[in-house]
Amino acid sequence: MTAPETPLAPELAVSEWFNTPVPLTLAGLRGRPVFLHSFQLLCPGCVAQALPQVQRIERVFAHTDLQVIGIHTVFEHHAAMSPVTLRAFLHEYRLKSPVGVDKAAEGSDIPVTMQRFGLRGTPSSVLIGRDGTILHQAFGVEDDIAVGARIAMALSAPVAGDDACADGRCAAPMPPVVEP
Repeated sequence: MTAPETPLAPELAVSEWFNTPVPLTLAGLRGRPVFLHSFQLLCPGCVAQALPQVQRIERVFAHTDLQVIGIHTVFEHHAAMSPVTLRAFLHEYRLKSPVGVDKAAEGSDIPVTMQRFGLRGTPSSVLIGRDGTILHQAFGVEDDIAVGARIAMALSAPVAGDDACADGRCAAPMPPVVEP
């Protein structure tokens, strides 16, 4: 009996992007691990704990192919958290990673991406593997070491098409032979 296939993470629904020259899609990022964090600029836990943690993640994993993406998921105080306010917030808090504004859902206060991922509130985070599947999802802020360990495991997963991995084994790259 084979294990059931893990479904792909749902696609992002974004009405406006900040800190990126082109809109991002999870499909377009396949092959790279993605740390998706959902926040609201008026959420005390986001401002005091989650966003500083995201900045630490960006700093620690800057040398890797991890893609950090913020989703401004507004489900309350809609008028106060406009894209204009978000732009100033991102500047003041020096948030550099791409941030998308979660698309408003017709007839609901809960935006589309939040619904698609089944997020319970903010802050929330989703770790997506190289293959596009959800590896971990959390509501609230988790301990830095647990988040870092999960990200490190996602980064260590083989890249699709990597010839060094076969039959459940991955060979270490061999250094070039230097002739005397």
